[in-house]
Amino acid sequence: MNPPIVQTISECFIKPQFQTEEIKPPIQLAAWDLCMLSVHYIQKGLLFNKPQTTTNDQENPVKSLITRLKDSLSLTLVHFYPLSGRLATLKQENPPSHSVYIDCNDSPGAKFIYAIANLTISDILSPVDVPVVVQSFFDHDRAINHDGHSMSLLSIQVTELIDGIFIGFSANHAVIDGFSYWQFLRILSNTFGAQEKNPGIPRPPILKRWFPNGHGHIHNLPFSHHDQFISRFEAPPLRERIFHFSSESIAKLKAKANSQSKSSKISSFQSISALVWRCVIRARRLPRDPETTCIITANNRSRMDPPLPNEYFGNSVIRLIGKASVGQLLDHELGWAAWRLHEAVEGHSDAAVREWVEKWMEDPVIYTRGPALYNPYGLLMGSLMRFGIYENEFGMGKAVAIRSGYANKFDGKVTFYPGCEGGGSMDLEITLPPETMAALESDGEFMDGLNGNF
Repeated sequence: MNPPIVQTISECFIKPQFQTEEIKPPIQLAAWDLCMLSVHYIQKGLLFNKPQTTTNDQENPVKSLITRLKDSLSLTLVHFYPLSGRLATLKQENPPSHSVYIDCNDSPGAKFIYAIANLTISDILSPVDVPVVVQSFFDHDRAINHDGHSMSLLSIQVTELIDGIFIGFSANHAVIDGFSYWQFLRILSNTFGAQEKNPGIPRPPILKRWFPNGHGHIHNLPFSHHDQFISRFEAPPLRERIFHFSSESIAKLKAKANSQSKSSKISSFQSISALVWRCVIRARRLPRDPETTCIITANNRSRMDPPLPNEYFGNSVIRLIGKASVGQLLDHELGWAAWRLHEAVEGHSDAAVREWVEKWMEDPVIYTRGPALYNPYGLLMGSLMRFGIYENEFGMGKAVAIRSGYANKFDGKVTFYPGCEGGGSMDLEITLPPETMAALESDGEFMDGLNGNF
């Protein structure tokens, strides 16, 4: 039997370097957090060129990296201590209710793994599709957030390649959203790069959860057992590709969408989302009558009145939905589809956010693979464009690529990353069944948009 491509060398748990009184009370979860209990952890990672030993320094640079990263994690967890905890549940039988919270007192801490792989950077980046082995660069494979009762809420896996280093971060999505995820990584990277041993944080995370006026923490999830709201999902065979849009191509696409809609308000993100929406729906060869959706995951913080600070640590996202029948979407131009998405974004207001929370508290729903979250005729767009991903260097210089794990992959999942070269370029991670991906790759409108040929 051949040995596994990725081999674990060591693993341990990391606690905050020192504890404060603040960690003792339980951290209650908000509606935005609790609805995520049955979906996967967030799994994103950065691929770096391997640091080299100089003639004057014979210390193993990878060993030095791991030691320093552990120390930096311990310091960072002082401020982000919920990530060192575990989930816990209080429940009663009559009437049935669940209360899920974060317990930071009885936990071994965040998990840290060192692994090796007999692979090169080229093995990861050269294939047309993202290799399945990338999924092995992350811990908590296929874990759902409710598993955080027994699994660490944060796990960092450092995988040493022949000529590279991959750092994979797995974080519980009932504890943080993408905004908080990258806030934590930015502070961790800054702590790693600081000259002093205990650098301060100018804008620390705000750990107290937001609840609407008149409501305390949510203690009445109407379930007698977690099996009533937990659902696990195994994805069908899928292809995953990274499509690169240059800044020039994006500018042309945005100009086309605005010209066709007689507007100047459509953003680059809305223009590319509309292109992908139209072309994937065409590639699926669907009948004309069903309703298709393009769901955009949007940050609530700046949309609320008063706004939630950017440092709010937790989930604060909502799903905005553009809708059209298959026939409407394909019969109209790109600008028409982009305007549908623009209208959905414009409707993202304080009132809409509060209405969602109030309805959820009246009738709590835990997202699963059902229609509450996914439309089989739709797409789900996630954007990581504003998070300064490539600023997280960990002493190795700028990463050469970002990749994700198995988590939350399904037919029609699209994630936007900033392009490695910057300048407003974008990389789209698109996941589709093989036959749909093949049709997208030969779709004239998609390839023209990708290459800026109009």
